[in-house]
Amino acid sequence: MTISFIYKAFRSLKIKLYSPLYTPIAKFLLYLNDVNFGENLKVRGLIKVIVTRKGSLTIGNNLSINSGNNYNLIGRQQTNTFWVDGELIIGNNVGISTSAIICKYKIVIGDNVTIGGNTVIYDTDFHNLDPLLRANKENDMITAAKKPVFIQNNVFIGAHTSILKGVTIGENSIIGACSLISKNVPSNEIWAGNPAKFIKKI
Repeated sequence: MTISFIYKAFRSLKIKLYSPLYTPIAKFLLYLNDVNFGENLKVRGLIKVIVTRKGSLTIGNNLSINSGNNYNLIGRQQTNTFWVDGELIIGNNVGISTSAIICKYKIVIGDNVTIGGNTVIYDTDFHNLDPLLRANKENDMITAAKKPVFIQNNVFIGAHTSILKGVTIGENSIIGACSLISKNVPSNEIWAGNPAKFIKKI
């Protein structure tokens, strides 16, 4: 009992000591990557930000991020990652947990969007579908298909969802957990599954 009490007290103390550091570290990392970000950024855990010389990342007010093993414990934890070689725009009042957003072309996330843990958003195929072009490592990613992704206002995305290139998710829509979104989702609808299908109107 005594050992358990000491362990739990140490764990609680560790979180209290580290928690105030995460947001300043994130702001510094965003600054180093030349990211424009708004007020009231809140980050729990360490994040990964890679913005290339061609890339652009803009973040609105009140972005909240959970990242890593100690926050939003729903399994499959990862470091929240932004990898930007295109244009990534994140609106106001957005919440993101342990997710990866990989932007080679253009991704726009609207206001009041919630992105559940372990979600991935890709605007590229990463590799060319032609095996001859794919065999050339230098041209493979360069020639891979890219299409923009638009996630409109008030969207809720369940945990472990994959959102692929060329997709628009309409306002107020809900995506069920573990879904694969490979085509447009109209506004005010619930979609879920792999591949995701219409469930019902909201």
